[in-house]
This record gives sequence, C-alpha cells and structure tokens, in this order.
Amino acid sequence: MEKSINITVKVWRQKNAKAKGAFVSYKLDGVSTDSSFLEMLDILNEKLISERQEPIAFDHDCREGICGMCSLYINGHPHGPDDDITTCQLHMRKFKDGETVTVEPWRSNAFPVIKDLMVNRKAYDEIIQAGGYVSVNTGGIPDANAIPIGKPIADEAMDAASCIGCGACAAACKNGSAMLFVAAKVSQLALLPQGKVEAATRAKAMVAKMDELGFGNCTNTGACEAECPKSISIAHIARLNREFLCAKFKD
Repeated sequence: MEKSINITVKVWRQKNAKAKGAFVSYKLDGVSTDSSFLEMLDILNEKLISERQEPIAFDHDCREGICGMCSLYINGHPHGPDDDITTCQLHMRKFKDGETVTVEPWRSNAFPVIKDLMVNRKAYDEIIQAGGYVSVNTGGIPDANAIPIGKPIADEAMDAASCIGCGACAAACKNGSAMLFVAAKVSQLALLPQGKVEAATRAKAMVAKMDELGFGNCTNTGACEAECPKSISIAHIARLNREFLCAKFKD
C-alpha cells in the first residue's frame, strides 16, 4: 500500500551568482514515499506555479543515475542520505513524516550558482578538454583478443570510467578539491594501452587546468570517496600522483 508523508522543504533560493541567496521553506503535504526526490521537486514547483510564485530552478536530465546533472546537497550530503546513488535515484521513503528537508546547490568556488539549485559545472568540462581524451591514432577496432588486457586491470579501468563528473567529490571536500574526478579520468586511460602514449602530457595538463580553475588541494580526508555516487576509490588519486610525478621527472 502506498504511503504518503508531509514534509517541509527548506530550499536555497538565489537569483544569480552575484545576488545574495537565502533559504525559503515550503510545506508539502501528501508526498508519496514511492516518488523520487526530483518528482517531489516537480510537485512542489507545480504548487508554486499554481500559487503564482516563481518555481525552483534545478538541474536534471536522464533521471537514471547516468548523467550526473541532478547534483544537489540534501540534508548535508551530496545527492542525499542514501549511498551510491544520484539525486534522481533517491526516493522519498528515505525521509520521515514531518521532517524538514534542506536542499542546497553545490558549495564550491569553481561551481558558481546560476540560479537557485543550479550551478555552472563547466570547470569539469574544461579539465577534460585539457587532456582527458586520446587524440593519437590507435588504429581500427581490434579483435577482442588482439590486445590482451588482464581482467583486474580492465575492471579497474572500467571502475574509473564509471565517474559521471557530477561534482559531488569537490562539493564534499573541505578544500573543494577535484582530485578524485581528475584521478578517475586519468586512471581510465592510464591503465589501457591506448592511453599510455599521451600519459605524461595528460597528467600535467589536467592537474594544471584543475589548479587554474581554483579547485583546492587534496589532503586525503576521504570525503570525496564517501559521497561519490559511483563509489570511485581514492586509490585512483595515488595513481594520478604517480603519473604526475613520473611526467615531471621525465621533464
């Protein structure tokens, strides 16, 4: 049998990056516990529109935990209180009747607020553009057995590639560091033969761009790994450091 709860949604409202923001509370009754968090925000926006109030701006796309667009800070946690999921996969059954749910945008200097709960995550795109790709000609698609890659290595590369670039790692980090994101993108290529040709330039270019964009330094507190919706391991940060130092020694 479907259950419903009554909640208070305390939302950060901000017109743009330069305007001052503030929390505004809204009462919402009869929310189905089977609905997702974003569906709850849709219901709240319908209520606001019917009352001739401005709806809450928030970002989303696939609603399947793939794209990372639905990046919200919920009750003090990136993507909410559940583990290993994005905001769009969070369901209202994780909240209690009568609870106040606090919703904020990412808090990072590198992710300026566009409006309300939407932030500009272009900084991650710029880091990828700096070196998170393979530009050399690696030939056509080889036969599956032509380039033998051990299963443990292939699995680790795939685990790193599961990073969706949502920004939760930087938002959770007390230093606002993007090291876990950069490390995952470096790892997924550094582990494979196709990525080794540009390994040195990639590590240097991506770290330099990360520093240029104002992300903080990593102090290995592990908050990034704890809050990552895809459980990316901080072991990848060690690989990034090795790749970076090797590149510098070669210079």
